[in-house]
Amino acid sequence: MGEQALNTSMSALKLDNPMRRIRVEKVIVNCSVGKSGAPLERAEKILEMLTGQKPSVRKAKKTIRGFGIHRGEPIAVMVTLRRDKAREFLQKAFAAIGYRVREENFDQYGNLAFGIKEHLDIPGTKYNPELGVIGMDVIIHVSRPGRRVMLRRRARSKIGKNHLVTREESMKFFQEEFGVKIVS
Repeated sequence: MGEQALNTSMSALKLDNPMRRIRVEKVIVNCSVGKSGAPLERAEKILEMLTGQKPSVRKAKKTIRGFGIHRGEPIAVMVTLRRDKAREFLQKAFAAIGYRVREENFDQYGNLAFGIKEHLDIPGTKYNPELGVIGMDVIIHVSRPGRRVMLRRRARSKIGKNHLVTREESMKFFQEEFGVKIVS
């Protein structure tokens, strides 16, 4: 068996290995309003309408007088989506930004983050004058099966660097899986 044939069979094994497949672990949708009260409640209703899940309220970590934010005051809402809900929301979110993502939006571990200026850009949403318009951040965490070994409580262990998702692998994954175009 020649060296070239051996290399091709090894690369075929890497692609067929289910532990090497990249998957969307979770999608976090964050909407930071900056103040509590009616604006936060409206953002909560909009996020629940978009995702189909009840949002979690986030509080300020420290006081910033210039912005009028006090420590412990609720200022943002967020939702974590997993599995089918995450993929469904991602299709809509990518459509809202025109399936174009900048290269700088990927971190070294292949995670992706981008913003949506107005929730009305998401297909299927209608303007409600009572709720107004909000923007949001979408953070996508990608991983491979087996990452749990690094995070579990009992018998925790390290995973090899070659098992972590790289930036380039993640870009290729989003291009193939969701039809996203990477812009420099």
